[in-house]
Amino acid sequence: MTKLSVNINKIATLRNARGGNVPDLLKVATDIQKFGGQGITIHPRPDERHIRYQDARDLKPIVYTEYNIEGNPQHNFIDLVLECKPEQVTLVPDAIGAITSSAGWDTIKNESYLTEVIQEFQRNGIRTSIFVDPIAEMIEGAKKTGTDRIELYTEAFAHQYGLGNKNGIDPYVKSAVLANELGLGINAGHDLSLDNIQFFHQNIPGLLEVSIGHALIAESLYLGLENVVNMYLHKLK
Repeated sequence: MTKLSVNINKIATLRNARGGNVPDLLKVATDIQKFGGQGITIHPRPDERHIRYQDARDLKPIVYTEYNIEGNPQHNFIDLVLECKPEQVTLVPDAIGAITSSAGWDTIKNESYLTEVIQEFQRNGIRTSIFVDPIAEMIEGAKKTGTDRIELYTEAFAHQYGLGNKNGIDPYVKSAVLANELGLGINAGHDLSLDNIQFFHQNIPGLLEVSIGHALIAESLYLGLENVVNMYLHKLK
């Protein structure tokens, strides 16, 4: 069964819009796990517009499933991850001020940098994952960095699936086959939803984990958080 890690950035966005502590980020993380979620993902950005660095610290004793911290491995982020020691760190090449993730790493151009960062995290017992596009050269480059896993950037798949083009899955299938051959674990995320998650899951060999935030939280406004978490778990069986 593929694990579901729930990204709670949007909960923090809602909280920050009004100030105070409503909704309570820590309670939501606790509830998601109680409802069956198998991980909690956060993606703190330098401007702390949703997840704050202190949130990452506060969540550490709350998350008893898998704690996954995503972000661009700049100095402050590296320090935060080493302090919190999550089960997994996912490296994402976000530009400062980016609204959301928009591309995977150029693992060839950034091989030396990524290798150095990954080695530091691994020395501290933290599993590493690199955000990549479904391109063979980028996956092969990821392998050279020594990363434990890759996270396939699934926006292109989700867009094509929404247009009715199921062939949009093809680059991801090929990428997964290659990753399996190279001994890389496979995660996936970005724009996955209740509409497309089952098809994606059924077609990607060796899919270990999906990280879902925006769609899951939006769907929960209509259907309820507990119900939606369990709907995802059912589709990922």
